[in-house]
Amino acid sequence: METTLRGVGVSHGVAIGEVRHMGTAVLEPPAKQIPAEEAEREQGRARQAVEAVAADLTARGNLAGGEAQHVLEAQAMMAQDPELMADVERRIAVGSSAERGVYDAFASYRALLANAGEYLAGRVADLDDVRNRIVARLLGVPMPGVPDSDEPYVLIARDLAPADTALLDPALVLGFVTEEGGPTSHSAILARALGVPAVVALPGAGELAEGTVIAVDGSTGEIFVEPSAGKRAEMESAAAARKAALSASSGPGATSDGHKVPLLANIGGPGDVPAAVEAGAEGVGLFRTEFLFLDDSKRAPSEEKQVAAYRAVLEAFPEGRVVVRVLDAGADKPLDFLTPADEPNPALGVRGLRSLLDHPDVLRTQLTALSKAAQGLPVHLEVMAPMVADRADAKAFADACREAGLHAKFGAMVEIPSAALRARSILREVEFLSLGTNDLAQYTFAADRQVGAVSRLQDPWQPALLDLVALSAAAAGAEGKSCGVCGEAASDPLLACVLTGLGVTSLSMGAASIPYVRATLAKYTLAQCERAASAARAADSAEEARVAAQAVLSGE
Repeated sequence: METTLRGVGVSHGVAIGEVRHMGTAVLEPPAKQIPAEEAEREQGRARQAVEAVAADLTARGNLAGGEAQHVLEAQAMMAQDPELMADVERRIAVGSSAERGVYDAFASYRALLANAGEYLAGRVADLDDVRNRIVARLLGVPMPGVPDSDEPYVLIARDLAPADTALLDPALVLGFVTEEGGPTSHSAILARALGVPAVVALPGAGELAEGTVIAVDGSTGEIFVEPSAGKRAEMESAAAARKAALSASSGPGATSDGHKVPLLANIGGPGDVPAAVEAGAEGVGLFRTEFLFLDDSKRAPSEEKQVAAYRAVLEAFPEGRVVVRVLDAGADKPLDFLTPADEPNPALGVRGLRSLLDHPDVLRTQLTALSKAAQGLPVHLEVMAPMVADRADAKAFADACREAGLHAKFGAMVEIPSAALRARSILREVEFLSLGTNDLAQYTFAADRQVGAVSRLQDPWQPALLDLVALSAAAAGAEGKSCGVCGEAASDPLLACVLTGLGVTSLSMGAASIPYVRATLAKYTLAQCERAASAARAADSAEEARVAAQAVLSGE
């Protein structure tokens, strides 16, 4: 009998197939005391296992490329964290085996993250995966992972680590469903990059029996268990119609009556550029520069290295707009040379622009490198600061840009509610705003963006979040300046129409989402988008807002 479940849709598309479950995680190794004379040998085993796992993660990243490569390189650094390794060796020195020392050290670090307010909860899956890989290697057992199958299937897991998600074969894995995670978790981001339909935060997903046929709608978050022939035909027809609309849609983003809405790409480095170009991106709305700084957490990359990386991206969009976000370090992206190691709550501490203003030499080098990278190119370079709280922050950043001789537009990201509430004040110092809806939702609702239990508050359809978007867009309009969205909200085609109706002037998203958004925008007039936006803001919940907007656009 057909039943319907609902999670959070994070990657567009429809998948219909049999359920296959992810392999069970490595179990806890036995606690046994080792003789003191074996401690040095066990410490050596632990070090070798750690290095082997780090090398494997790096190799997987090189194979996957793009966004996945940056995620896996960060995970490899996690495996080699010197403090964690020191804790492992201390535990072995007092009698633990190598595998038990690794297991307990990682458990201790996990507890520290929880006590720090769980801002890093979304990285716990990454941490557990690293631990499991090291312990499995020490025990000499295979690492559980994606099941072997000759037939295509829908993958079910509690959560997916980046190393598993990055190398999924879309020819076999039709889609995936997880019990945990959120719309901005690593698994969700990589699913969109792969173009695999995905639903996360679905309670009880693990209870779906192996071999059960399910239909997954990665747009709505709906899961149909044992779908009827009618439901299958309905979903397949809708998927075919969507594919045809995507093929027919091309050119710049615009509503049906010609209101232009530039569609830009979010990229994490030069490796993401080909997909953005192929998708018809009109430029880059968010160039994350952290990938350059994650290679070595103890020192910033040289100016020369930065110039080369930035120029590779800028050259790909001649005459286009490229918006670069300066280093956003801190919280879930700690760097030894830049961020404090003992903050009680890193999400509310020295991160983003605050870190850079505390280390002006790092900011100056990055701005100088951007200036040199753009020399002689016809690209429209724009540079923005993350985590701007008020006008003083905006002024400090603009002053730093001018002092570095940077010939570009200077902007501010709106990720803190205070920036949205005082957007007009901030715009007296900078030339544009860019809404990072992921963090803006997190800080608006006090809801960690990586914790599945509070994912409903991370839903970008929340009317309170739409109110803050509207405030920012209205302030930019009053000042004659632009206000884009570069958070994951822009990747939802229906929500893209609402954002346009709120006055947002550009939309930036993962490359795979651009065709969907372009095709949907082209179906409606600006006036329809504005009416849908008003209906969504008048609602009292995210679901009501979504339904109200859909009703307006459907003419109901």
